[in-house]
Amino acid sequence: MSRAVRFLTCAGVGAAVLCGGALAWIAVPVPVAVTAYAPGVALSIVDRNGVPLRATRSADGSQEQWIAFERIDPDVINAFVAVEDHRFWEHHGVDVRAVLRAVRDNVDARKVVSGSSTITMQLARLLRATPRHWGGKVAQAMWALRLEAHLDKQQILEQYLNRVQLGQATVGVGAASALYFDAAPWELSIGHAATLAGLAHAPSRDNPLESPRRARARQALALRRMQQLGYATTDDVRRATDEPLAVRPHAAPFLAAHFTTRVLAWLEEEPESSARGAVVRTSLNLELQSAVEAEVRHTVEMLRARGVEHAAAVVLDNGSGEVLAWVGSPDFWAPKDGQTDMVVSPRQPGSALKPFLYGLALDRGLTAASVLPDLPKSFATATGSYAPRNYDRMFRGPVRAREALASSYNVPAVALAARIGTGPLLHTLHLAGFASLNRNAEHYGLGLALGNGDVALIELANGYRALAMDGEWRDWTWRAAPIGARGAGETRRVVSPVSSAILLDMLSDPAARIPGFGLETPFDFPFPVAVKTGTSRHFTDNWAVAATRGFTVAVWAGNFSGRPMQGVSGVTGAGPLLHRVVMETAKRVDPGTLTPPEEAGAVAVPVCRLSGMLATSRCAQLTEWFAPGTVPTATDSWEGPEGVSLPEEYASWAGQQMRPAAEGITLSSASMDTREVSASPARDIAVRERPSLRITSPRDGDLYAIPAGIEARYASISLQASGVESRSVRWSVDGRPYSGTRWSLSVGPHVFRAMSARGTEAQARIVVVP
Repeated sequence: MSRAVRFLTCAGVGAAVLCGGALAWIAVPVPVAVTAYAPGVALSIVDRNGVPLRATRSADGSQEQWIAFERIDPDVINAFVAVEDHRFWEHHGVDVRAVLRAVRDNVDARKVVSGSSTITMQLARLLRATPRHWGGKVAQAMWALRLEAHLDKQQILEQYLNRVQLGQATVGVGAASALYFDAAPWELSIGHAATLAGLAHAPSRDNPLESPRRARARQALALRRMQQLGYATTDDVRRATDEPLAVRPHAAPFLAAHFTTRVLAWLEEEPESSARGAVVRTSLNLELQSAVEAEVRHTVEMLRARGVEHAAAVVLDNGSGEVLAWVGSPDFWAPKDGQTDMVVSPRQPGSALKPFLYGLALDRGLTAASVLPDLPKSFATATGSYAPRNYDRMFRGPVRAREALASSYNVPAVALAARIGTGPLLHTLHLAGFASLNRNAEHYGLGLALGNGDVALIELANGYRALAMDGEWRDWTWRAAPIGARGAGETRRVVSPVSSAILLDMLSDPAARIPGFGLETPFDFPFPVAVKTGTSRHFTDNWAVAATRGFTVAVWAGNFSGRPMQGVSGVTGAGPLLHRVVMETAKRVDPGTLTPPEEAGAVAVPVCRLSGMLATSRCAQLTEWFAPGTVPTATDSWEGPEGVSLPEEYASWAGQQMRPAAEGITLSSASMDTREVSASPARDIAVRERPSLRITSPRDGDLYAIPAGIEARYASISLQASGVESRSVRWSVDGRPYSGTRWSLSVGPHVFRAMSARGTEAQARIVVVP
């Protein structure tokens, strides 16, 4: 046998083997998984009332819907057959005539100018993602033959028409019909059918929304081929040419952009999401969401001149933990950083973490009447000496815990953290859900009391929600909860119910807030609200949180870049936004009443305003709440002119250097008018009956500092009394008669007495520090 014969024999045997193998492979049924449609690739996200929030798409960003073959308009089927494969009904997957013609054209042009893919081959590429070269063509042809061997022509067309890409991220004629014509694929005109068929060649370039001119040209080509094949008449072509190319772009809803973006991400994290392919009902209240979005934009517009470019807000329903509003930035579509979501982006919260420190301290025996030092002091830390300062760079000497928290003094908070320890504080913050604080206590140090660790706005809101819910933490949720649900999942005790009630009473006390924030603030509401602000170092972040019994609001203002704001504090920055969002929420959610301290087991006891000790008849009084077992046992230790001394709590600060106030003005809230004021049904700021004679200057409990660089003769205060004729009043200072109308400041404690001609008497006790 010659070599040529042997070669031909081997080649023949090889070809027979290949052909036999190919035929055997084609004869194997197509796996069901190859052609199966995964129902529910798309999602429909709605708010709690069923209002659409966002058009849904699959994980790859495409939008599709499966339409059965019998529901597709015959004109659509004829149009695709005419344009893409006019011998579709005749061949068995591969059109040999088209292959030969394509080879001829490509050889003549010396480049690829013509393809030979049939609709079945195109379907093979869509199902198996074959590469676009000659090897891929062979694979497409093999799969096309296999598909034709096991599927009928209608099944092949149904698969193809539901998988073909038709521009603007649409997949299939169902999604494309809705997008371009706002119609179903069984409602299309012959012109619309021709338009869709024309898109299959170059969907991203020739679709009506991208280029109406090219789309019209492709439509005309499709109509000509349909007319040539008898699928359209001359009148059909004329009518199609006269009608609009696209009825109108279908504007899919895209509301609550940051929130719905997070929802899609959360669903992707669910391994077997039961929501895929269904309507996902979220907890969001779209009406409230729209109002909060408007307030966030308004805030930025008002503060832009002061260096504020961004703001964010989140609202939680306290009972269920549902998210009611979620605004991550003023403009989701801003080109630079609009899609940054500050609801979940950790930043330093400043003083907004202080309530958790005070809550821990209340559980360990501190009371709202306990006296804390607001003095210049350095604390030894692992990184060196740490000397905290207050926001206004002033010190106020001894302050009660109620005032220290409500007015957000930094120095008492650091002193309290030093006493309790940063380890227990960090543990409490973890119990309150601040997972972003993922470093150890040594890393944060005492600065943790002032919020030097990064937290997320949603964590802050849910932490305050725990305080409003009697100190019990539960996770928040973005899904709509059943009516009356109290939240699900893990529960943790952050602080005791009695401590949380007292804590919220302190945070909702407008009188205790005056020394730090003044008389007029955005934190006064027509219903009980516990409020706290926070400003990070260098004024880069401004926070405010409000908790009612019914809901919690947390807001942030600042710059994503970290650029400092210009003179923006909690009162002027996040505060006004907080007020407006709280009022908008209260229109839709009952704020309720914060748990009264007496219902949580606290007892009301009169104490002296200055010392926090049990009240006597000789001091300005107020009623304070105490947890059982923490009521003070000592009475105020002032004894009058003989043996005048400061209470023991004051001894540690009396001789220390204080930052002076200009012109000898008072440094303590004791300078407030102590006339009877009712801040809430359960709290009286001053309760004792006033005599007819009253000393109005100085006021009982005032704390004075001698201004630096001022001559002693100018550092004086006026002696004034009300209730009687001033000329009939006789004065004594520290037990000695005094005839002047002004008294020069002298370091130490002093007692002033005013006596009228009728024998009535009033007294005021003050302290003057260097």
